[in-house]
Amino acid sequence: MAFGNFKITFNSPVILSFIIISAISLVLGALTGGMTTRMFFTSYPSSWFSPMTYLRMFTYVLGHADSSHFFNNMLLFVLIGPMLEEKYGSKRILIVIAATALVSALINSLFFTTGILGASGVVFAFIVLASMTSFKEGEIPLTFVIVLILYLGREILNGLFNMDNISQMGHLIGGCCGAVAGFLFQKKYI
Repeated sequence: MAFGNFKITFNSPVILSFIIISAISLVLGALTGGMTTRMFFTSYPSSWFSPMTYLRMFTYVLGHADSSHFFNNMLLFVLIGPMLEEKYGSKRILIVIAATALVSALINSLFFTTGILGASGVVFAFIVLASMTSFKEGEIPLTFVIVLILYLGREILNGLFNMDNISQMGHLIGGCCGAVAGFLFQKKYI
Protein backbone atom coordinates (compact mmCIF):
# COMPACT_ATOMS: atom_id res chain seq x y z
CA MET A 1 0.00 0.00 0.00
CA ALA A 2 1.49 3.35 -1.01
CA PHE A 3 0.94 6.90 0.22
CA GLY A 4 2.73 9.27 -2.12
CA ASN A 5 6.41 8.34 -1.91
CA PHE A 6 5.81 6.14 1.13
CA LYS A 7 4.57 2.58 1.26
CA ILE A 8 3.41 0.51 4.20
CA THR A 9 5.55 -2.60 4.62
CA PHE A 10 5.00 -5.85 6.47
CA ASN A 11 8.22 -5.16 8.39
CA SER A 12 7.96 -7.68 11.20
CA PRO A 13 6.29 -10.86 9.93
CA VAL A 14 6.23 -12.86 13.19
CA ILE A 15 5.01 -9.97 15.34
CA LEU A 16 2.42 -8.77 12.82
CA SER A 17 1.14 -12.31 12.14
CA PHE A 18 0.85 -12.91 15.89
CA ILE A 19 -1.20 -9.73 16.32
CA ILE A 20 -3.46 -10.54 13.36
CA ILE A 21 -4.12 -14.11 14.55
CA SER A 22 -4.75 -12.84 18.10
CA ALA A 23 -7.25 -10.29 16.76
CA ILE A 24 -9.03 -13.01 14.77
CA SER A 25 -9.10 -15.18 17.91
CA LEU A 26 -10.62 -12.30 19.89
CA VAL A 27 -13.34 -11.73 17.29
CA LEU A 28 -14.11 -15.46 17.07
CA GLY A 29 -14.34 -15.60 20.86
CA ALA A 30 -16.79 -12.69 20.89
CA LEU A 31 -18.90 -14.23 18.10
CA THR A 32 -19.07 -17.65 19.79
CA GLY A 33 -19.66 -16.46 23.34
CA GLY A 34 -16.15 -17.54 24.34
CA MET A 35 -16.49 -21.11 23.05
CA THR A 36 -13.57 -20.86 20.59
CA THR A 37 -11.43 -19.15 23.24
CA ARG A 38 -12.01 -22.01 25.69
CA MET A 39 -11.66 -24.70 23.02
CA PHE A 40 -8.56 -23.47 21.15
CA PHE A 41 -6.97 -20.54 22.99
CA THR A 42 -6.90 -21.52 26.69
CA SER A 43 -4.39 -23.97 28.13
CA TYR A 44 -5.63 -25.89 31.15
CA PRO A 45 -4.83 -29.20 32.80
CA SER A 46 -6.44 -31.91 30.69
CA SER A 47 -5.76 -35.42 29.42
CA TRP A 48 -2.20 -35.98 28.25
CA PHE A 49 -3.71 -38.33 25.64
CA SER A 50 -5.62 -35.54 23.89
CA PRO A 51 -3.85 -33.86 20.95
CA MET A 52 -5.75 -30.65 21.83
CA THR A 53 -3.84 -30.47 25.12
CA TYR A 54 -0.58 -30.06 23.20
CA LEU A 55 -2.03 -27.68 20.61
CA ARG A 56 -3.43 -25.40 23.33
CA MET A 57 -0.01 -25.30 25.03
CA PHE A 58 1.07 -23.13 22.11
CA THR A 59 -2.13 -21.43 20.98
CA TYR A 60 -3.24 -20.04 24.35
CA VAL A 61 -0.88 -17.09 23.87
CA LEU A 62 -3.06 -16.03 20.93
CA GLY A 63 -6.26 -15.91 23.00
CA HIS A 64 -7.42 -13.08 25.25
CA ALA A 65 -10.26 -12.76 27.73
CA ASP A 66 -11.55 -9.47 26.31
CA SER A 67 -10.54 -6.44 24.25
CA SER A 68 -8.86 -4.73 27.22
CA HIS A 69 -6.68 -7.80 27.82
CA PHE A 70 -5.87 -7.95 24.09
CA PHE A 71 -5.01 -4.25 23.73
CA ASN A 72 -2.84 -4.16 26.87
CA ASN A 73 -0.77 -7.09 25.65
CA MET A 74 -0.59 -6.02 22.01
CA LEU A 75 0.50 -2.46 22.82
CA LEU A 76 3.68 -3.66 24.49
CA PHE A 77 4.04 -6.51 22.00
CA VAL A 78 4.04 -4.17 18.99
CA LEU A 79 6.33 -1.64 20.71
CA ILE A 80 9.04 -4.13 21.64
CA GLY A 81 8.57 -7.03 19.21
CA PRO A 82 9.62 -5.45 15.91
CA MET A 83 12.89 -4.18 17.39
CA LEU A 84 13.67 -7.67 18.71
CA GLU A 85 12.66 -9.34 15.45
CA GLU A 86 14.93 -6.98 13.52
CA LYS A 87 17.87 -7.60 15.89
CA TYR A 88 17.53 -11.36 16.40
CA GLY A 89 15.56 -12.47 13.33
CA SER A 90 12.12 -13.96 12.82
CA LYS A 91 13.16 -17.56 13.55
CA ARG A 92 14.64 -16.70 16.96
CA ILE A 93 11.63 -14.59 17.96
CA LEU A 94 9.29 -17.42 16.98
CA ILE A 95 11.41 -19.77 19.14
CA VAL A 96 11.11 -17.35 22.11
CA ILE A 97 7.33 -17.19 21.69
CA ALA A 98 6.94 -20.97 21.36
CA ALA A 99 9.34 -21.78 24.21
CA THR A 100 7.70 -19.27 26.56
CA ALA A 101 4.25 -20.65 25.71
CA LEU A 102 5.30 -24.26 26.18
CA VAL A 103 7.21 -23.78 29.45
CA SER A 104 4.38 -21.71 30.97
CA ALA A 105 1.71 -24.20 29.86
CA LEU A 106 3.64 -27.19 31.18
CA ILE A 107 4.25 -25.58 34.56
CA ASN A 108 0.62 -24.48 34.75
CA SER A 109 -0.63 -27.99 33.88
CA LEU A 110 1.69 -29.71 36.33
CA PHE A 111 1.30 -27.40 39.34
CA PHE A 112 -1.97 -25.48 39.00
CA THR A 113 -5.61 -26.28 38.30
CA THR A 114 -6.54 -23.11 36.42
CA GLY A 115 -6.48 -22.27 32.75
CA ILE A 116 -4.20 -19.66 31.22
CA LEU A 117 -4.61 -17.48 28.18
CA GLY A 118 -3.03 -14.39 26.72
CA ALA A 119 0.33 -13.14 25.57
CA SER A 120 1.49 -11.46 28.76
CA GLY A 121 4.14 -14.12 29.46
CA VAL A 122 5.55 -13.55 25.97
CA VAL A 123 5.40 -9.78 26.55
CA PHE A 124 7.42 -10.22 29.74
CA ALA A 125 9.92 -12.39 27.85
CA PHE A 126 10.26 -9.57 25.31
CA ILE A 127 10.68 -6.91 28.01
CA VAL A 128 13.54 -8.81 29.62
CA LEU A 129 15.07 -9.76 26.26
CA ALA A 130 14.94 -6.12 25.12
CA SER A 131 16.79 -5.03 28.25
CA MET A 132 19.57 -7.45 27.30
CA THR A 133 20.16 -6.23 23.75
CA SER A 134 23.27 -4.24 24.72
CA PHE A 135 25.01 -7.03 26.65
CA LYS A 136 28.75 -7.20 26.15
CA GLU A 137 31.11 -9.92 27.35
CA GLY A 138 31.74 -9.55 31.08
CA GLU A 139 29.16 -6.77 31.54
CA ILE A 140 25.61 -6.61 32.84
CA PRO A 141 23.67 -3.55 31.64
CA LEU A 142 22.10 -1.54 34.44
CA THR A 143 18.86 -1.44 32.38
CA PHE A 144 18.64 -5.23 32.71
CA VAL A 145 18.99 -5.02 36.50
CA ILE A 146 16.35 -2.27 36.69
CA VAL A 147 13.93 -4.28 34.53
CA LEU A 148 14.39 -7.29 36.77
CA ILE A 149 13.74 -5.22 39.88
CA LEU A 150 10.76 -3.28 38.49
CA TYR A 151 8.90 -5.83 36.41
CA LEU A 152 9.76 -9.14 37.99
CA GLY A 153 9.88 -7.72 41.51
CA ARG A 154 6.41 -6.28 41.02
CA GLU A 155 5.11 -9.65 39.85
CA ILE A 156 6.56 -11.44 42.86
CA LEU A 157 4.94 -8.91 45.21
CA ASN A 158 1.63 -9.09 43.33
CA GLY A 159 1.71 -12.88 43.48
CA LEU A 160 2.24 -12.81 47.22
CA PHE A 161 -0.19 -10.05 48.20
CA ASN A 162 -2.86 -9.66 45.49
CA MET A 163 -5.55 -12.20 44.75
CA ASP A 164 -6.53 -11.27 41.21
CA ASN A 165 -7.08 -13.16 37.97
CA ILE A 166 -3.69 -12.20 36.58
CA SER A 167 -1.13 -14.97 36.28
CA GLN A 168 2.02 -13.66 37.93
CA MET A 169 3.41 -17.16 37.40
CA GLY A 170 3.11 -16.67 33.63
CA HIS A 171 4.78 -13.28 33.84
CA LEU A 172 7.68 -14.61 35.91
CA ILE A 173 8.17 -17.60 33.62
CA GLY A 174 8.05 -15.30 30.62
CA GLY A 175 10.70 -13.06 32.15
CA CYS A 176 12.89 -16.07 32.87
CA CYS A 177 12.45 -17.33 29.29
CA GLY A 178 13.42 -13.90 27.97
CA ALA A 179 16.55 -13.87 30.15
CA VAL A 180 17.55 -17.38 29.04
CA ALA A 181 16.99 -16.43 25.39
CA GLY A 182 19.06 -13.27 25.85
CA PHE A 183 21.99 -15.21 27.27
CA LEU A 184 21.72 -17.90 24.58
CA PHE A 185 21.53 -15.30 21.80
CA GLN A 186 24.59 -13.48 23.16
CA LYS A 187 26.57 -16.73 23.22
CA LYS A 188 25.26 -17.62 19.72
CA TYR A 189 23.82 -20.93 20.92
CA ILE A 190 20.59 -20.33 19.05
